[in-house]
Amino acid sequence: KRKKGAFGAAFGTLSQGLGAMEVVCRQICRNRRPWSLVSARWLSHRPRPEVQYEGSSKLEGLAKLARLDRPAGTLLLLWPGCYSIALAAPMGDLPDFSLLGLFTVGAFIMRGAGCTVNDMWDKDFDKNVARTVTRPLASGRVTMFEALTFLGGQLTAGLMVLLQLNWQSIALGAASVPLVLTYPLAKRYTNFPQLVLGLTFNWGALLGFCAATGGVDASVCLPLYLGCVSHTMVYDTLYAHQDKDDDRRLGLRSTALTFGELNTKPILTGFAAAAVAGVGLAGYNAGLGMTLASLPFYTSVGLFGGHLAWQVHSADLTNSANLAERFKSNGTFGPVLLAGIALSKYLGG
Repeated sequence: KRKKGAFGAAFGTLSQGLGAMEVVCRQICRNRRPWSLVSARWLSHRPRPEVQYEGSSKLEGLAKLARLDRPAGTLLLLWPGCYSIALAAPMGDLPDFSLLGLFTVGAFIMRGAGCTVNDMWDKDFDKNVARTVTRPLASGRVTMFEALTFLGGQLTAGLMVLLQLNWQSIALGAASVPLVLTYPLAKRYTNFPQLVLGLTFNWGALLGFCAATGGVDASVCLPLYLGCVSHTMVYDTLYAHQDKDDDRRLGLRSTALTFGELNTKPILTGFAAAAVAGVGLAGYNAGLGMTLASLPFYTSVGLFGGHLAWQVHSADLTNSANLAERFKSNGTFGPVLLAGIALSKYLGG
């Protein structure tokens, strides 16, 4: 009964979100001129970058809508959940590989769903930004109705993965749906949309432990969650500097604009320190004390800190290629920290 109740709550939240999205989509599809919360008339008179189509296949367009060609975001969504699962493992054991597999599939699906939602909300903004003008919705390769249908399939697939977990995790996972559906609006209403992204993207830090143990140990999960949110503030603020000129012109907000070029690096240094402290405290509270067996964990945390320091201090805030490289590096670094946690847990038994 509890599991059915959690399923009902999840389905109800999903249905409400999709219903609201359908109303928005129909309004957009009926209008020929761009629709957005910024004046449509003003946007329609802005010069737009020339659209260059990268293939004509509808299937290819949907794949690009889900960013299947850009796995960095999927990895960034995946790692916090994997860290949490590894921290939940008993001393002397390795992480639950079946859970790691489920979270991998879930991250792949839900990152794609998040990108679909983002592009549905931002279609008319994306038409006016050089970096995003060729996205499937902005370029017209995929219609709003097709995107909405695709989103329904993605969310259904994500729900099927979620239902493989215990009922506590089903309820906790359902609680993240409003964040997933509304995150793209944050750039319109708050100066800290990267913080909202961090709260959304790192939900796995809570969910992984719950899936492994049936509950959330606040002494482990909260430091890990806040540390991962701080990590997101670092990599996504650097990423946002690529679009700051277009964002300013379109009236959108970001921490790149809020901090400014002069203050970005000092502030991100603080967030980097918070990220290292959060992950380190989570491991310590999960039983990885100052012992020889915990050396792999603390070594990986030190490497994590060094990686963040490199990103912040070598970032060229006016060079898109430089910033994109640093953003992508966060996804490929994840296995280092995961291996450190898993090995120390195994050796500590």
